[in-house]
Amino acid sequence: MQMSNPAEKKPHAVLIPYSVQGHINPLFGLAKLLHHRGFHITFVHTEYNYKRLFNSRGLKAFDGSPDFHFETIPDGLPLTDEVVNVTQDLAPLSKSVRENFLLPFRELLARLHDSAIAGHIPPVTGLVSDYSLTFTTQAAQEITLPILLFSTASASSLLSILQIRILSDKGLISLKDRIPTMKNFRPNHFIRTTDPNNFIVKSIIDMADSVLKAPTTVINTYEELETEAFKALSSMLPSVCPIGPFPSFLNQSPQNHLESLASNLWKEDTECLEWLKSKEPNSVVYVNFGSITVMSPEKLLEFAWGLANSKRPFLWIIRPDLVIGGSVILSSEFVNEISDRSLIASWCSQEQVLNHPSIGGFLTHCGWNSTIESICAGVPMVCWPFFADQPTNCRNICNE
Repeated sequence: MQMSNPAEKKPHAVLIPYSVQGHINPLFGLAKLLHHRGFHITFVHTEYNYKRLFNSRGLKAFDGSPDFHFETIPDGLPLTDEVVNVTQDLAPLSKSVRENFLLPFRELLARLHDSAIAGHIPPVTGLVSDYSLTFTTQAAQEITLPILLFSTASASSLLSILQIRILSDKGLISLKDRIPTMKNFRPNHFIRTTDPNNFIVKSIIDMADSVLKAPTTVINTYEELETEAFKALSSMLPSVCPIGPFPSFLNQSPQNHLESLASNLWKEDTECLEWLKSKEPNSVVYVNFGSITVMSPEKLLEFAWGLANSKRPFLWIIRPDLVIGGSVILSSEFVNEISDRSLIASWCSQEQVLNHPSIGGFLTHCGWNSTIESICAGVPMVCWPFFADQPTNCRNICNE
């Protein structure tokens, strides 16, 4: 379809997340907000996640608006015809991102340029990139496109990343050094190695370099929540802007024309929302350890009986790949113990669950999306951080 009037061309933003659920969701929220403000949106998935999204939601996953469309790039990992309902292993995925994403992303931008010349879409006016995708800055520079980096982590976690870069330059990556400008905070809250050549440390340093050079970095948070961290970031970065919390903004915006568009890679169990209607206000413990965290069968069993012995009703999200080495097997004794008061589901719309009046508390891994969504819903948290920015968020939730 050719555009009828070039003067009516919209600004066109290309948004690309790191290809895991916790990074996709907030950038997808930003894409919706930009679309509501008049932007033409191109949202970039990997081919693997595009298949997963289609598998979980069908055609409605992509049928929202002619000005909101999806593109894919290969992730460089071995292809399979079968849609596997699991998050890809982070180590090979991260390596592939560093080594293989730049070329297909360049080719995508070239295709969009050609489509714009043909009059099918507005010319791309800017990129919005996940801050962990360091190749996007190079691609933007090559064709002189403005780029905005989006931090999926909190301001405090972003500050930790930048400070780890500084400590690495000084040869001080160790478990005992305190991070400057952050009270009682040490590198092992974020990384658990003393090896400066560790792959994760190198990735964090590359990420920090990208952020330090970016003209603007935006974060899904608000200044009143992280005042100290923002003061420190403002002295280190050319421009850093809090533009959240997204859950509140999206709930206040008329998004009916994009209602069918969602970003969950697992199929949502809607029955749990009906089940919650039968429970008393503030009575149910919601349990979800996010999209990446994995645990041993023994740890799962310990959580299971802890929840059962609390004698409280609970809704527990156990995704298909939560347990290391296989599927979840819970004993008939446990199932009988909880059957009259609790429910286990495979995935859900977390924001809908957290905002349900029956929810009284959230047992969480402390991912930033879960943290900010719980704050917006006014639900208190019980914290079990696992890795990456989760210990940082846990420290702030519990101590700050």
